[in-house]
Order: sequence, then C-alpha cells, then structure tokens
Amino acid sequence: MRNQKMSEWTSEDDKLVTLARGARARVAAESGAALRDTTGRTYSGTNVNREPLALTAIELVVAQAISSGSTGIEAVVVVADDVLVTTKDIDVVEAAGGVGVPVHVVDNTGTLLRTLYS
Repeated sequence: MRNQKMSEWTSEDDKLVTLARGARARVAAESGAALRDTTGRTYSGTNVNREPLALTAIELVVAQAISSGSTGIEAVVVVADDVLVTTKDIDVVEAAGGVGVPVHVVDNTGTLLRTLYS
C-alpha cells in the first residue's frame, strides 16, 4: 500500500464523511464508505457480511460507481472506529480510479486517522 503522501482535505471530503457516517449509522454497520467520482457524483454504502456475500465498504462503493458508468475516482472516505483497509481495497480503488487516489480513513467523529493512496 502506498502511504505517507500529503493530501489536501477539501470541503467536498467533509461531505463524503457525512455520507459514509450516515450509511454506517442506518444499518449499524462496522464501516461505511463514500466515494466521489471525477464528475462529482457521490456514492455511499457499508460493508456487507451476509453469507455467502462479503464485501468491504470500499468494494461496495467502487462497484456502485462502476455500475453507474463512472470512469474515474477523485477520493474515497471510509469511516469506522477500527477499520483495516486492505491491500485489496486499495487495488480495487486503483483499478477503477488509477494511481494516486486518496483513501481517507476517519473515525466516527470525522477525525482523519490516515490517508492511503491507490
């Protein structure tokens, strides 16, 4: 995973936090994520863990964006008290959005914990 690159947080990223927190709260999920594509459209969702289907919140929002015709990703935010963003999650973001897409990991208060990059 790529890490340690400086990222500028924007007010648009604040909106992603709100969307991810809302998605997580609606179903009391372990994690929520939100994505902004290169056209400004946003997608939000949660992790899914219902046999036989298991998806991380990041996998779900990337799949939503792709299935809606998105061709690029500007940023992703994932919200959880203690979340492990996997190499696979970063690979999924890179496959859909290219190299250098910020994946911001925040806690449920919206405090930025770290930023990873595809």
